[in-house]
Parts: sequence; C-alpha cells; structure tokens
Amino acid sequence: MSRSCELTGKGVQSGHNVSHANNKTKRKFLPNLCNVTLISDALGQRFRLRVSAAALRSVEHRGGLDAFLLKSDENELSMRARLLRRQIVKKVAEAA
Repeated sequence: MSRSCELTGKGVQSGHNVSHANNKTKRKFLPNLCNVTLISDALGQRFRLRVSAAALRSVEHRGGLDAFLLKSDENELSMRARLLRRQIVKKVAEAA
C-alpha cells in the first residue's frame, strides 16, 4: 500500500536534514496517515479509508464524506474514492 492519502492525494515528500554545520542528508517527510471509518449518508454505508489528518479535518469542515467527495476533483482521488464518488453522484441524481 502506498503512503498517500486516498482523498487528497497527499504523499511522501523528500528533503534534507540540515545540521548546524550545514551538512545536508536526504530524508523523507511522511504524511500523517490514519485508518478511518467514514459514513456515507447517501449510500448508508461505512467505508474504511487511509486518510491524512489534514484531509480528515477537511471532510469534517465540508460537512461529511459525501459533501467532500462531491466538491473534490476526480484526478486527485484514489481509485476506491473515485468509485465511491460515482456511486454517491448516481444515488443523489436518483433522489433528485
């Protein structure tokens, strides 16, 4: 499993450790990933996703998983999240 957020696409970044003597050694900056169960109101199901802490805050700010996925761009979502987004769009269109 790759070290990237399934909702925002945030992944590993690279950089340097810089010492007091200004020696630079390579390092990785890992995203703060959490295994979370999010509930879809439209589908009435729970989904386990590997999400960064910042994305989890964004989901709560936008008003839940459904609202977050409907506002987000498909290009940055994982394949599972894209499938989930398409199901939610279809369900919302049926209800309207």
